[in-house]
Amino acid sequence: MAETARKRRARARPAAAAVAAAVLFAGVQFTMATGAYADEAPSTPPGTEATSPPPEVNGESNGLKLRDGATLAPAKVLPLISVVESEGGEERREDTSESVKFALQAEVLFGKDSSKLSSAANARIAAVAAEIEKQGATKVRVFGFTDNLGSSAHGDVLSKQRAEAVHGVLEKELASAGITYEIRGYGEQYPIADNGNEEGRKKNRRVEISFPRGEADSSQS
Repeated sequence: MAETARKRRARARPAAAAVAAAVLFAGVQFTMATGAYADEAPSTPPGTEATSPPPEVNGESNGLKLRDGATLAPAKVLPLISVVESEGGEERREDTSESVKFALQAEVLFGKDSSKLSSAANARIAAVAAEIEKQGATKVRVFGFTDNLGSSAHGDVLSKQRAEAVHGVLEKELASAGITYEIRGYGEQYPIADNGNEEGRKKNRRVEISFPRGEADSSQS
């Protein structure tokens, strides 16, 4: 009988170990699910938005005068960008024939290392929302960025939280506009200034709101 009891205990050990392993694995999965992560690559990386295709040029056209043996180089579209920046650099607007982009520095929207909007933030974001409505845009990208201080994982999470906070205000301001949003956080990726000094890092800590020009704007131009 003692031999039988030992055999039963031996058979029970693998089952108990399997249960313990399953519980441990489930705990690991849960911890990983709530950890920091970086957003996947953007549909169009910041600063590389497409422009209109170049016009077709007929090299055999009678009105085109080329010297003997000369050929036309491939046509290119050189983007014309109008940039307006506030005196302190807190807000920057870039206009092209295709799109509008606002870059708002984090200091004017949030407290240090925070994703809670400041009291002055809503008015700034509402002004951007008014421009989105004016342009008749239906697709808006809200991207958050940080400098390179601290861990990259923390920057990824903070930049995403800040982008989501700005999106929350835009969504309230444009509730009936039927807009599709792309909201992402990229931490220290895609800097627009030198992270080697505080002036550059301040510019890199930002939220960008970009959208294509719509028919409403095109009809007025």
